[in-house]
Amino acid sequence: MLETLKARINDDAVLVRHGRYLTTTFLLEIGETSWLIAIAEGTVVSVVPGPFVMPSWSFALRAPAAEWEKFWSARPPPGSNDLMALIKRRVLRAEGDLKIFMANLRYFKEALAKLRAERVGA
Repeated sequence: MLETLKARINDDAVLVRHGRYLTTTFLLEIGETSWLIAIAEGTVVSVVPGPFVMPSWSFALRAPAAEWEKFWSARPPPGSNDLMALIKRRVLRAEGDLKIFMANLRYFKEALAKLRAERVGA
């Protein structure tokens, strides 16, 4: 599923424009699986699956696979519908240089929500 993230984000001109000042690489951990996502000026350059020996990233978002599944469901339940809600519930850990994450929070919220299942009838 994460393999489609690059196309889904890069096809959204508005989202890319929102991230036009964002250039970073971050680690997304889904249970035991890690992904390095590189972004240059709002455009996703690469989405690389782990495992990694010594990955270089500015910040990491780590949560159990079950929590990501809820977040990416077509209609996430309360507390699983937003990255900050996941952090508040202490199921998502944000580590590293959080200034980059917080300064571009809207971008990351919308970017990761791109992986949500399509709602029937939407």
